Parts: sequence; C-alpha cells; structure tokens
Amino acid sequence: MAHSEYPGSEHDHHIIPKKTLFSVFGALVMLTILTVAVAQVDLGSAINIVLALAVASAKASLVVTFFMALKYDKKVNTMVFSIGTLFVGIFLVFTLFDTAFRGDLGNVGIETISAEKRTEKKLKARDPGAAGLAIAPGDSARLTDQLAADTTAAADSAAAAPDSAAAASGGDHGGGGSDHGGGG
Repeated sequence: MAHSEYPGSEHDHHIIPKKTLFSVFGALVMLTILTVAVAQVDLGSAINIVLALAVASAKASLVVTFFMALKYDKKVNTMVFSIGTLFVGIFLVFTLFDTAFRGDLGNVGIETISAEKRTEKKLKARDPGAAGLAIAPGDSARLTDQLAADTTAAADSAAAAPDSAAAASGGDHGGGGSDHGGGG
C-alpha cells in the first residue's frame, strides 16, 4: 500500500512476453494480407462481406485479447466486451438484411407514388360518369346471381358441345345461339 493511497486499488500487471506480441503481430499481418486477397476475388457480394467481417473480427479479437491484455484481465470485462460485440454483430446482420433485400419491394419512391396519383387523376378525368355510379344493395345481389348463372351456363354448354361439334354445325360457341350462353 506504499504506492496507492486507496486500499484495494492494487492491480497486478501481467507482462506479455515479446515472443507472444511478435506472434500476434505476425498473425495480424497475415490476416491483413488475407483481407486484401479476398477483396481481389469476386465470390459474390454477400460472401465477400461475410469473409471481410470474419477476418476483421479475428483481427479485432487478437488486438483486444493480447495487445489490450483482456486475456489477463477480470472475467467480467471479457463478458462485457463479448456481449457488446454480440450486439454489434446482431445490428450488422439486420443492416445487411436491409441492404440485401431493399429492391424486393419494387420502386416505391416518392416519384413513383406521385406519378401513380397523376395517372389516377387522368383516368378519372377521362370518365367522369363512372365516379357517379353506385350499386344499390339489391342490385348487387341480382348482378351476382346473374353472373353466376351466366358462368355456369357457359361451362355446361362448353362441356356438352365441344368446339369441333359447334363449328361443324355452324353454330356459335355459346351453345344454342342464345346471348346468355344457352340454356336448353
């Protein structure tokens, strides 16, 4: 306690051997060469990014572990560093997802939206009578029933009289010459 005026503030310093420091330096140089080599080869943008981040993470781990002596420090510091690194990795993954799938939604820029609005206004201006049309609830049910009957009759007549038979007889394809698809 001769060197400190606060009790318990002593900290044992661990001296890292020069051989270890030079080995780590050599590994960092080799990883830097690997980074440059990987950047020259086109493996696809996603693979290149993942490899670059993996090599950068390995280099950062070496620096933190040995040059910053986290290996010889308290375990709680290692835990704090590891959790922080984990969350940075998670944020990077979500950022990569954003950039990787950005074009999947199509062109939804403000210009596109305003162009769609202009086109819609032009189409409405061409047909002003369509804006005033409304279908009453009773009309809706009647139109739905009529449409169902028309499609059923057309399907029945198509199954009963093939096109070759209808063409040979000189009749139309509706079956029976009726405007409603034939019925009997």
